[in-house]
Amino acid sequence: MKRHAPAAGRNSEPIAAVLEVELPARGIVLEIASGSGEHALFFARRFPHLSWQPSDREPDALASIAAWREEAGPGNLLPPVELDASSVAWPVTQADAVLCSNMIHISPWAAAEGLFAGAAKILPRGAPLIVYGPFIEQEVETAESNLTFDASLRARDPAWGLRDRAAVDALAKDTGFIRSARHAMPANNLTLIYRRN
Repeated sequence: MKRHAPAAGRNSEPIAAVLEVELPARGIVLEIASGSGEHALFFARRFPHLSWQPSDREPDALASIAAWREEAGPGNLLPPVELDASSVAWPVTQADAVLCSNMIHISPWAAAEGLFAGAAKILPRGAPLIVYGPFIEQEVETAESNLTFDASLRARDPAWGLRDRAAVDALAKDTGFIRSARHAMPANNLTLIYRRN
């Protein structure tokens, strides 16, 4: 029932280093598209002062998250909830931060739109929406590995693909966020921090 995502093992520590700077001291962190649940387990252990709320839209992912939590989860790791980022109604109505890793490039653009719209409804002013993954930046040469990855995603589904960071920034602005930070990450990824206006 438990799933393993090799990338989660590689990127958990670098993401956590950014989260240490960007997360609030207390409160609830809603993780969108928690996948296998390994990130949620790692971050809940790393940030015991925060309540960690994992979520996903896929039943297999929810089962995996629950299995990791049952086997090794600390008390601040909450039961997973079914959440489709593109849905108008979210089951979580309040959070102090939102984290979304590796989702917007493997889903239709509507999921990114829903992510920002939903986060705008549940986050207080100044709270962070943290987005991790690969992006296209017009002012930065795109790594060959990211171009190859982008092509493979679009071959699987034309609605998928690496997103232009400027387009994400514009979406953020339209939904009441402003980008406050850009963190370069290993493997040609970025962590982008958007704060609720």
